[in-house]
Amino acid sequence: MKNIFIIGSKGIPAKYGGFETFVEQLTVRQQNGNIRYHVSCLADNNEEFEHNSARCFNVKTKKIGAATAVLYDVLSIRRCIDYIRQNKLINCTVYILACRIGPFFYFYKRQLEKMGVTVCVNPDGHEWKRSKWNAAIKKYWKVSESLMVKHADLLICDSKGIKSYIQSEYKSYNPTTAFIAYGADIEDSNLLDDSEKLQAWTAQHGIRINEYYLIVGRFVPENNYELMIREFMRSNTRKDLVIITNVEQNQFFQGLSERTQFSTDRRIKFVGTVYDQELLKKIRVLAYGYLHGHEVGGTNPSLLEALASTKLNLLLDVNFNKEVALDGAVYFNKQEDSLASIVNRVDRFSPDVIASLSYKAKQRIEQEYSWSKIVNEYEQLFLTTEVQMRKSSVIKESAKLIKQ
Repeated sequence: MKNIFIIGSKGIPAKYGGFETFVEQLTVRQQNGNIRYHVSCLADNNEEFEHNSARCFNVKTKKIGAATAVLYDVLSIRRCIDYIRQNKLINCTVYILACRIGPFFYFYKRQLEKMGVTVCVNPDGHEWKRSKWNAAIKKYWKVSESLMVKHADLLICDSKGIKSYIQSEYKSYNPTTAFIAYGADIEDSNLLDDSEKLQAWTAQHGIRINEYYLIVGRFVPENNYELMIREFMRSNTRKDLVIITNVEQNQFFQGLSERTQFSTDRRIKFVGTVYDQELLKKIRVLAYGYLHGHEVGGTNPSLLEALASTKLNLLLDVNFNKEVALDGAVYFNKQEDSLASIVNRVDRFSPDVIASLSYKAKQRIEQEYSWSKIVNEYEQLFLTTEVQMRKSSVIKESAKLIKQ
């Protein structure tokens, strides 16, 4: 039996978040009975429970602001070490999602190494670039990333762009990397067009079916809300721009409002969050088009979900987005009038052109990003990790001897 310990997500059952959804899908779709998953869950107690045939262990973590996630990961890895020792487990892998505990990582990595445990890390996507962090925190994230890359046995990247970055940025560490994407599924919502839930939502916000562009994502500057709102306001479209996000009346929101004056344009509609996944799927399906301005990170879950459901996708022209969508989307850049002119143009697309783009987008999801494919690739990797690590160790030792 291969024991896989997954830490770094908030846990399952998944309520929100990319890592949480990943762990939910990995466990609920488990295909190989020779794997036993152990999943850490952020909680206010240390209880254990079973979910999707996985052993879930709560990790009681004191809330200390931005450092809460760091403390949670440290406590989680300690719990893994204790459990492996107490139960005398063999054939174990610890998989850490995100690079938050770099300064403490080597201490625990040495313990796991002596126990014969392989440690994999998902580097996530340029956390140190996110504008929500101040200079000190950004520096911590970058140092933490470098230390975890340096000492991990294997870096599992969900984007080819992130994999290339890791190999290039940390070439001196000779990191061992693998690429396994994030997943999505092509499936319509269970809601009918005339369902009470959908009708209540559209009536509440004054939204017309197929007469709106959609944005779904975290309300942070690096997702380019200002660019998309400003350019949409410059366009001639009569359709609405529906924005589903966790808006907070903070400095970013106030500045955005003052600079764009979006409140004067009746087409711009901030509608809050939608946690009902069936309703959110239906909102995506019934949109005329989807706008995606993310430029930090790897394979973005909201992009995959849009490609799987929305007919027409307009994406910021960066390598992470193009890697995923290829020719199944229309691309805009940050130059003035780029997005505005594209909105004017796609407003006049024929049904055949839209159908062609929709088909190409869904083909990408089916062929490269389906959850069944992703789960199968992870299971194969987990079951062969020790062999890969032995080969990697030989290569690295050989490289050291050559340098000497």
